Amino acid sequence: MNLTLERKSIEAAVAKLKFRTQAFIDGKFVPSSSGKTFASLNPANGRKLADIAACEIEDVNRAVRAARKAFEGGAWSKRKPADRKHILLKYVELLEAHAMEIALLDSLDAGKPICDCVNIDIPDSIHCIRWHAELIDKLYDRVAPTGPENVALIVREPMGVIGMLVPWNFPAQMAAWKIGPALAAGNSIVLKPARQTSLSALRLAELAAEAGLPPGVFNVVPGHGTVVGQAIARHMDVDMVAFTGSTEVGRELLKYSAESNLKRVILELGGKSPQVVLEDAPDLDLVAANAVNAAFWNMGENCSSGSRLIVHRRLKDALVEKIIALVRTWKVGDQLDPETRVGPLIGPDHMETVLKYIAAGRSEGAKLALGGNRILQNTGGTFVEITLFDEVHNKMKIAREEIFGPVLAVLPVNSDEEAVAVANDTLYGLAASLYTRDINKAHRVARALRAGTVSVNCYSEGDLTTPFGGFKESGFFGRDKSVYAQEQYTELKTIWMQVG
Repeated sequence: MNLTLERKSIEAAVAKLKFRTQAFIDGKFVPSSSGKTFASLNPANGRKLADIAACEIEDVNRAVRAARKAFEGGAWSKRKPADRKHILLKYVELLEAHAMEIALLDSLDAGKPICDCVNIDIPDSIHCIRWHAELIDKLYDRVAPTGPENVALIVREPMGVIGMLVPWNFPAQMAAWKIGPALAAGNSIVLKPARQTSLSALRLAELAAEAGLPPGVFNVVPGHGTVVGQAIARHMDVDMVAFTGSTEVGRELLKYSAESNLKRVILELGGKSPQVVLEDAPDLDLVAANAVNAAFWNMGENCSSGSRLIVHRRLKDALVEKIIALVRTWKVGDQLDPETRVGPLIGPDHMETVLKYIAAGRSEGAKLALGGNRILQNTGGTFVEITLFDEVHNKMKIAREEIFGPVLAVLPVNSDEEAVAVANDTLYGLAASLYTRDINKAHRVARALRAGTVSVNCYSEGDLTTPFGGFKESGFFGRDKSVYAQEQYTELKTIWMQVG
């Protein structure tokens, strides 16, 4: 994609935007059954972008009925793999043609810097759907090694109706991570975007229908999580729920499954990811650049944010100095400015939560080395300075709980063993980063870190070929990305045949 990032062209593109505001059910836009709406706000100024359909239980029922009818009818679920691939690749072409539009929708809706939406989120979203589309006709079923009197086929079949609950921090990208493999496997989906960020999901569904996806296969029901999300998770005709979000809500979804039809639930949850800098770490400029990106990219509103910097005490002061110098080059401000690296937090409530954590860090005795305040109040937006706490210990609140904001805690340690112990002393286990010059130590410590993804001498979540998900309270059962993601949206069946 060749997307222009100049302020004038961005403003011109924003002026042309058309917001889709109704639910998308059975291949068309429809109002909520109650006629109620809720406001979607731009977090940079608090102004209303659009009034979105506030769906209710009846709307979820309509969407699930449409999804079930489509699935049982077989127009998608029983279509030849090559045909599903063809339609999804056409969908990819449409997404590419409208990439700037989708990037702007996410930027406005979530406060995300437009440079990130254009260069990272939307290209990754499109690549995810393309990757899973290409995988469709390259997966083989198996034959078990039976005796000559039997033939045993081991096959994978689409699960059925998949409920998807996606977060506000990466609206299009997290949706793509789920709709790509689920649609590729032949399922029908009912997607609930986060209440704060519904705009891109509605556009994604519309473009899927334009690409030729049959009615009922891709449905979107915006609304409040306590109403729409719970209705999906409790629905007796939903076969599976895929969720990315908080650990607290993940627990509720497991309860809803147990209280309804024992639907499969896959959860990608919170994190308190460590960045472990050992005494023999490579060039500290490299470490600082990765550490800043890990902690403050996307305003720290990232489940795999490297929010704990666990660094050998001998290196700590020099590394903190480099981090502070680099942070001063990161512009905080209007998300539509191509130079902005840190936009507003998602909303006033979340901003207050982040500020309370900063206050807790101060009161518990951590050394505030940078930031710590709300800024740009005159804009009406929810902006918080990039914040760095030094001399943190692992019992402090800012070291234990997920802040989901631009706050980095520096925890000095005195040995490799202590670094690993501190890194693992957490309820979470989504991601970790490790810095060392020693390849043997890299292998040993990476194995010792209890996290779903460990990056060495960089901050990375891998690519589309690698599964993403967490240990402990960072996840349950599932993984996003890779062939493992596509398999989890299928049922495994044995067909046993007597021969002769």
